[in-house]
This record gives sequence, structure tokens and C-alpha cells, in this order.
Amino acid sequence: MILEHQPPKDIDEIPEARTGIVMSSLEELEEQLASKHPSLPSEVYSTVEKSALWLTLLGLGLFAVGFVVANDFVWTDGLKPIVWDPIMEDAGSAGDADYNSMNTMLYTFSMLASVLVLQALFRKANLPADDRMLMALLTWVCLAPVLRVLEDADFFSSDMDWMFISPLIHLHLAAWLVVIAGLSQYLASQWDGIDTERAEAKARVSLLSILSLVLFFHWAYLYQPEYANHDGIGTFWVILGLVSAFAILFTTILKTRGWPAITRGMLAFGASASMIGFAHWLQFLSTPWAQESSRISESIVWWPLLVVFGIPSLVCYVMYRRGKDDALQLQLTGYEAGVLPQGISVKAWEDAGDEIQNHPVEMLSRTALLASPMVLAMVFGQLCDAFATMVGIDYFGYGEKHVVSNQVILYGAEVNAMLGIEFGKGAWLFVLLKATLVAAIAWMFMEMKVENRQRHIRILIVLAVLIVGLAPGLRDIGRLMLGV
Repeated sequence: MILEHQPPKDIDEIPEARTGIVMSSLEELEEQLASKHPSLPSEVYSTVEKSALWLTLLGLGLFAVGFVVANDFVWTDGLKPIVWDPIMEDAGSAGDADYNSMNTMLYTFSMLASVLVLQALFRKANLPADDRMLMALLTWVCLAPVLRVLEDADFFSSDMDWMFISPLIHLHLAAWLVVIAGLSQYLASQWDGIDTERAEAKARVSLLSILSLVLFFHWAYLYQPEYANHDGIGTFWVILGLVSAFAILFTTILKTRGWPAITRGMLAFGASASMIGFAHWLQFLSTPWAQESSRISESIVWWPLLVVFGIPSLVCYVMYRRGKDDALQLQLTGYEAGVLPQGISVKAWEDAGDEIQNHPVEMLSRTALLASPMVLAMVFGQLCDAFATMVGIDYFGYGEKHVVSNQVILYGAEVNAMLGIEFGKGAWLFVLLKATLVAAIAWMFMEMKVENRQRHIRILIVLAVLIVGLAPGLRDIGRLMLGV
């Protein structure tokens, strides 16, 4: 065999060498940026976070003291008529008490403050802030409207139904969430990151045993006492739902090997508890129980599902197709869309100018975020709420409870009157506004870069958007289906 002399290849033509050079240059660039304006360590609170934490503690302390020493001022003439009385009115047989401007502002401010405070605490506790955690939280967002629709259907007695009215339902479920997260972390986190059969077996046994007991208690505490209050309620879907819930619990724990214990527990319990509640929807459709409000479900309507879920799903599919390739490329490089490398501050990144133009985070993040579960969940949730509201108001005669949303719909009705349109009550304007709002939020996420230590705030912003979007949208479609 004759060997011919081959001239040496240009180093850029050798994939392995070229990759090594690129990665080396990226590491050098990141070290340079991290040394200019380094971000704070994850365990350190910023000045804003410290101020928010102290103000929160001060506010809670003042409320506690005022509740005791000045009860009339703080409670009787203060929060009770603004917050508690509307909740109790909503829980009564009439139901659907409207929000007012005062409690709307209070709830909005409380949610924003909670996002700022909780993200600092979650980061300090080193809790996960990835897509898996978002999936786990999403099941709890869905659990809220599942229970709320049962309250609308008068499943819960007057002794308990106040726990399923906003905002108490979110505080109520937050208590369950804290318990599940704490138990999962305490019992199984010691095996996180250990990829052996023995460690996995111990984690599964620990999670399945305690979560099964808590799930049974969840059913026995919330559901079982109510069966005696509804004659002829039937049991087929109830039993099937319980069996399915425990099957979901087992399957979820089985299929989430390698996940952090806290995320596995939250996802498994949230999905299982939602299954129990949804089974009671099906039981109502099969054997409706008498309602305190005297509303009667005459028929089941399915077509709103095509509108409320179909259109948002189509929009999200188009977004995913547009961003999935860049998302995959970014994932292969080891970076996360919109998240700066460890130690680099936003200021250093912005001051770098052209130096970071070829960095994967800068090149790929904008399009990749179109396929991000965070952005897709927000878009789907807000559009779901928008179309559910339009269908409910314009086709089924429901009303809007929220002050700002109702005002938008009233403006839409005025436009209809000016144009001579007799159909509907103007909810189309609410859809248009929601679509514009979610487009703005999605654009903000696509343009925004966050430091590695700020990943938790993105998750909590998404959670807040889902609570005010997806949750009421699912409640609306549930009420339309059940006719309550």
C-alpha cells in the first residue's frame, strides 16, 4: 500500500479542534465578563430583596399587633368589608360576588410583593428553578380551578366552601404545597444525584409511602364528608378517580427518576389531587346533585373546548415550531435560554457590546424562548382565559367579576353599539387586550436576560401569570361544561 503525503488540514476544518477553540474562547469571555462586574453570590440578598423582606416582616408584625390592640380599625372597619365579606358572599348560595377596586389593588400588590420575597427565599434555600419545577407548579395551578368549579357546583358545604374562594383557595393550596414539598425534601432529598438502583428504590419507597397517606387524607378531609350531603350522588366516577389518582401518583414517581425529590413529590401529588377533583366533575355530569343556588344543569356543552383550548393550542404549536431548533442548539451547548452564565451580571453583559454577539445565549435565546415551557404556558393560559371569558359572556350569559376586565368588556359593548353590532356583550375587546398583553409579556421574556441567581424570579412571574390567566380560564370552561 502506497501512502500519499497529505498536507495538514487547517485547524478550522477539524470539528473537534474548532469546537475546543470555540468553547475555550467562550470560557475566556465569560471569565472576563465575570471579573468586570460580578453578580452577587446566590446565597446573598440584594439591597432590594433585604428591604422587601424587612418591609414584609414589619407589615405582618404591624397587622398582628393591630389585629389585637385595634381590631375595629384593622379588621371590622378595614379588611373585613374589603376582603372577608366578599369572600363569604361569594361562598353563599347566591355566589359570584364581584371584586372591588380596593381588594383588586390589595391582591395585585400582594402578588407582586410575594414574587419578590419568595424568589429570594427560594434561591436562598437552593430550590430548583427549571422546567421540571414549572411542570410541578402547573399541576397545582390546575388543581385550584378544579376545586373551585366543585364549589361553584355546590359540592362543598357552607362550613367548608369559603376555603375554595379566591384568594383563600390559593393560600389553602399553598399550605398543602408547603407540606408536600417539605415532606418530599426531608424524606428523599438525601438520595438526589445518586444514580444507583438502591438509592432510587429508597427514594421511591419514601415518596410513595408518605404521599399515598397524604393523598388519602386529602380525599378524606375535603371530599368524603360531603358525600352524606348529596343524596344519590353516585360512586362510579368517584371510585375510578381515586384508583386513577393513586395510579398517577405511582406512575409519576416511577417515571421521574433522576429528578429532585421536592419536584417529584410536588408533581406527583398535584397531578393526583387534580385527578380526584376532576373525577367529581364527571360524577356531577353523570349523577348531578342538588345545588344550594337552585341552578340546574340541563345539558352538557362540548364545543367551547374547541375554542378555549383549540385556538391557544394552535398558537402555541406555531410558536414551538418556530423556536424548537434554536432551543435544542442552546441546550446542546449547555446554556439556558435567557439566563446568563454563572457569575456574570446583567450590567457586565450589556456593557460588553459586540463581544457577546456570537455567544449562544445572545444568538439563540430570543427564538429559543418561543419554545420554552415558561412562555408557552403563559401564552396558553392567558389566551385560554380570554376565549373562555368571551364564550361565557357572549354565548352563555355569564358576567365578569373583575373590575378592570369588566370595564374593558363594557367598552367593547359601547363599540358594538356604535357599530350597530347586536351580537355579544363586547367581550371581543377583552380577547384583543389579553392577546396584546400576553404578546407583550412574551416579548419581554424574549428580550430579557437574567443572571443565574435570578432564575427563580422568572418561575414565580410565570406562576403569577398562570394564577391570573390559566386558573380562571379553566374555571370558566369547567363551569360551562357543567352548566353551573
